[in-house]
Amino acid sequence: MNLYAEARGGALVVSVKEERLDAAIAIRFKDRMREVTMQPASRVVLDMSEVEFLDSSGLGAVVAVMKALAPERQLELAGLRPNVEKVFRLTRMDSVFSLHEDVDAALRKGLRHVS
Repeated sequence: MNLYAEARGGALVVSVKEERLDAAIAIRFKDRMREVTMQPASRVVLDMSEVEFLDSSGLGAVVAVMKALAPERQLELAGLRPNVEKVFRLTRMDSVFSLHEDVDAALRKGLRHVS
């Protein structure tokens, strides 16, 4: 499971470096997210711009990560490709997560809230 985390603009940005987030890697994704999100940050922005496919197991893994971070920290999603964004919209998870066009947009939003 290829995840890379860096502190940027007051948030922890975690980039998913996988084309698929599905049943085959969902458990590894959750475990790896638990490791990388140990770094302190009030916001975690998950950059999914390289993910081309998300199934129900992948969606469940993302929701599990959100629940593990709450209530102290917020999980936001950035860079969803059309097929992945469609899964979030069809399941109405777009009303649960903050979705951003890309990481820069997510970080700009965070700056507006801090001011």
